[in-house]
Amino acid sequence: MVDYELNELRREFLAEAEGKVREMQQVIDGGRDSAALDRIAYLAHQLKGSGGSYGYEKISSDAAEIEKAVERMAGGNDGDDVEAKLRQHALNLRSEIEKSARELSTATA
Repeated sequence: MVDYELNELRREFLAEAEGKVREMQQVIDGGRDSAALDRIAYLAHQLKGSGGSYGYEKISSDAAEIEKAVERMAGGNDGDDVEAKLRQHALNLRSEIEKSARELSTATA
């Protein structure tokens, strides 16, 4: 029973995480004013903490890298390398979320 409940919570987390990453990617593609950077950092921070809590260390670590990239950009280091890393970590995060959701659905099917 406990595993079933935990898996339900994980499913909910992954669905919410997918939406957050989609929003992050839209914000990244839309521009980099301070409000946009704040929003990306906020979403990444949420995913970092929640990912670790649910046992998704890769999600947590990619979210942490996004947070670091946003901090560098907010600090004025917004070269192409930082933006490229931000985009890559967002892609990694999305891939990991999708992979985790697939694994969870086959494990409980």
